[in-house]
Amino acid sequence: MDHEVSKSEIKVTPLQQMLASCTGALLTSLIMTPMDVIKIRLQAQTGQFTKGKCFLYSNGLMDHLCVCEEGGSKAWYKKPGCFQGTLDAFLKITRSEGISSLWSGLPPTLVMAVPATVIYFTSYDQLTAFLKSKLGENETRIPIVAGILARFGAVTVISPLELIRTKMQSKKFSYKEVRQCVSTRVSQDGWISLWKGWSPTVLRDVPFSAMYWYNYEALKKWLCEKSGLYEPTFMINFTSGALSGSFAAVVTLPFDVVKTQKQIQLWMNESHKMSIPSSMSTWVIMKNIVAKYGVSGLFTGLTPRLIKIAPACAIMISSYEFGKDFFQKHSVGSKQS
Repeated sequence: MDHEVSKSEIKVTPLQQMLASCTGALLTSLIMTPMDVIKIRLQAQTGQFTKGKCFLYSNGLMDHLCVCEEGGSKAWYKKPGCFQGTLDAFLKITRSEGISSLWSGLPPTLVMAVPATVIYFTSYDQLTAFLKSKLGENETRIPIVAGILARFGAVTVISPLELIRTKMQSKKFSYKEVRQCVSTRVSQDGWISLWKGWSPTVLRDVPFSAMYWYNYEALKKWLCEKSGLYEPTFMINFTSGALSGSFAAVVTLPFDVVKTQKQIQLWMNESHKMSIPSSMSTWVIMKNIVAKYGVSGLFTGLTPRLIKIAPACAIMISSYEFGKDFFQKHSVGSKQS
């Protein structure tokens, strides 16, 4: 009698995990970016975007600091438009500029966001498998440890690249000029200077990652038990991703507020050589916010952050799990045939 090959016996390879996370990342950014593009266009019509000012651009995977350029309405966010609100902006932009305008500014950010997502998700799965082999399948702390280490790795790899990208975008540097700029910087301040934006990012992303994965795995297991299922469905993954992402987003919001301030401060230091105290620690910035606006100041922008993070987490994790599931089924089929 032939041995039936079950799905649980088939391991998804790292390359398949990378393909699944890459597909998930592209899908997430395609669905989430139009919301942010509309938000930026609505802000731009109030005249906030003067030369040298910076704004955050989110593609659903990462926040990128973008710097306003000079001159007329050449830049996508400066195109003229008189919008009455989100829906009005959506309809007018698609009608007068074409549907592709809803993804303005996306390609340059994907160069950073897709590799970061691929490193993060693949590392998480590889670490989880390794820890399970050492500590046993039912060790509940595995998602926390794997989530922390995977995020540390992704942030450490991407941090210097993000600094270089911001510099290139702001000064319109060529690659040769960037190379010179980086080598000058390294010779003056050492290699560590390339990781200037690392600590505020880690302070926000690492706790987020630990909470997200722990809650995601727990919710997924609980929902499977409640539904009497052995394997989670697409909707279970989607719901678990949205809920665990929302919870982690609320808890880490103060660090998000600080990270945005630090990013802008760092940019001002870099571009205008302004004497803003760059050594201002996260805790000092937090104290200043509390002194000025009260504790609620640390939770500004909660609703926009939830609107952005809950669906992004849900889309990313469910499409990633769907991709892995596809590869598993494909492998099972080829093994049995």
